[in-house]
Amino acid sequence: MADSAVTTVDAGPRKVARQVVVNTSPGAIFALVSDPRHHGELDGSGSVGDAVSAPEKLSVGAKFSMGMKMYGVPYRITSTVTAFEQDRLLEWRHPLGHSWRWELAEATPGQTQVTETFDYSGAKAGKVLELVGVPKQNGSGITRTLDKLRERFAH
Repeated sequence: MADSAVTTVDAGPRKVARQVVVNTSPGAIFALVSDPRHHGELDGSGSVGDAVSAPEKLSVGAKFSMGMKMYGVPYRITSTVTAFEQDRLLEWRHPLGHSWRWELAEATPGQTQVTETFDYSGAKAGKVLELVGVPKQNGSGITRTLDKLRERFAH
């Protein structure tokens, strides 16, 4: 894709956020994002694989495990849902303290403003993440994820 409709959002220190408007309802997007079995197909970073274990429906406190791969090395990670508002907000925390947040808001009827944020302000190794370029990498991955989401619902 030549031109991305994804924009950068200033979410504060140690937060990497991107935003896009998608041609569908918040409910349609939330159905995908809140089901870890779809995370691999949405992922633009190339690191998210299949859900290893996940509840049928996420809620605050729910845990889900994903098969992952970074730098060619496979691993498994179990995240915990820390915020959940049906069709509006979903956030999960990695065991090392960083989190991923999805915020959905109706932009116009039939269009949803989607904001995805990587928040490493509470990470146990925030400075290390910066030194190895994780925030920049994740910003690019989020942009590709949101572009894929937008394309999925293009009409």
